[in-house]
Amino acid sequence: MEIWHNPRCSKSRAAKQRLDDEGVEHTERRYLDDVPTAAELDEVLTKLGKQPWEIARTGEAAYPATLEHDRAKWIAHMVANPILIERPIVIDGDTAHIER
Repeated sequence: MEIWHNPRCSKSRAAKQRLDDEGVEHTERRYLDDVPTAAELDEVLTKLGKQPWEIARTGEAAYPATLEHDRAKWIAHMVANPILIERPIVIDGDTAHIER
């Protein structure tokens, strides 16, 4: 199990704490420092059953309000601006979910 984590985010900290408290073995990926590749983000989006614009943080300055809904373009923009990726994302094998 892996958690894409931002320690500055209270929801991300709470999700990580739950995993720790429950003794769930996991790896922590601080995705702002260890940015996912386009292929990794695409794979996680597939596991989530979401499009990139569905998990984008709309309140961020880098949010591309005028970018067409083209999956590849959005993924490239999110890889270049990982702050846009909603967090935390917990990945467990073939599934993933956003811990909100």
